[in-house]
Amino acid sequence: MRRRTDRAVFFERREMDAFTVSIDVPVEHMRNLFGEFDSHIKRIENDLNVMIVDRDGAVRISGERENTDRAARIVNELLALSKRGTILEEQSVDYAIELGREHKEDMLLAMDSDCICHTVSGKPIKPKTLGQKQYVDAMRDNMIVFGVGPAGTGKTYLAMAMAVTAFKNNEVSRIILTRPAIEAGEKLGFLPGDLQSKVDPYLRPLYDALYQIMGAESFARNMEKGLIEVAPLAYMRGRTLDNAYIILDEAQNTTPAQMKMFLTRIGFGSKVVVTGDASQKDLAPDMKSGLDVAVRVLSKIEDISFCNLSSKDVVRHPLVQRIVKAYDDFEAKEKRRGEQKSGNRNYRRGK
Repeated sequence: MRRRTDRAVFFERREMDAFTVSIDVPVEHMRNLFGEFDSHIKRIENDLNVMIVDRDGAVRISGERENTDRAARIVNELLALSKRGTILEEQSVDYAIELGREHKEDMLLAMDSDCICHTVSGKPIKPKTLGQKQYVDAMRDNMIVFGVGPAGTGKTYLAMAMAVTAFKNNEVSRIILTRPAIEAGEKLGFLPGDLQSKVDPYLRPLYDALYQIMGAESFARNMEKGLIEVAPLAYMRGRTLDNAYIILDEAQNTTPAQMKMFLTRIGFGSKVVVTGDASQKDLAPDMKSGLDVAVRVLSKIEDISFCNLSSKDVVRHPLVQRIVKAYDDFEAKEKRRGEQKSGNRNYRRGK
């Protein structure tokens, strides 16, 4: 058994037909490790078919050797997170189990050590999956980053955290947030109020993220000074955006002309993050998405990075991850069925 100096030491022995590993766990970390009503440990037990019990300040894991070893590695990584002061959540445990299947559970500490900033309530904002970690690193290293993936993968929220951090560190002089003002599959008709009141409902998700990261007062103060701007995409035409952190959200709802217009606004000292979910377009059926076109056209340009997040990177409620995967599987099956029908028609014509 491989030993690590920065982990609890493994003690192994055979008990009848089961292989047992014992891990010393300080009492102050036992509750965090086990979770409420032992929920964390039960998830590991059910997934790996092992038995985990607490015996006199040690966690004993019993089962088949391969499963026991994997469970022990996962428990050790979760214990290391707890010792860093991290509150373990369902998502952390589920992702540790997922990484354990690929023998990458040691990446948990690397992700946990990458704190972007803190919310106004003091909660740290960190990447929680390997995909999110790659996304954050890409935003640090590239001038333009496309974050493409399903709902709940943290595309907009992490981009917002990076923008606020750059703003506070004086790396940029302002933050500009924009998105196309398109209804999500329904027509709302005429909205009351002035122009700002009419566009606010479309920009509400951006406001919500800023309130949580910056606080309402700080946001309002910087908004009043013009240092933070939240506006529909149509307002970007004719401008040159220097020394700014610019985020285009819901980019799948842009047209190719709008995307080209937006990307050509970029000035010196600026960073751009474009986020979108190609599976949730609200454009007319016959209209191409500017995001899809940009992925094809710009993929080989230096200093432009494309990060593709998947259902594995969903960090909302675990049920959201299963919903996203179910839709992905369904759409893949429908695509194969369509291709098969098309192939059969072509075969009959040729015959």
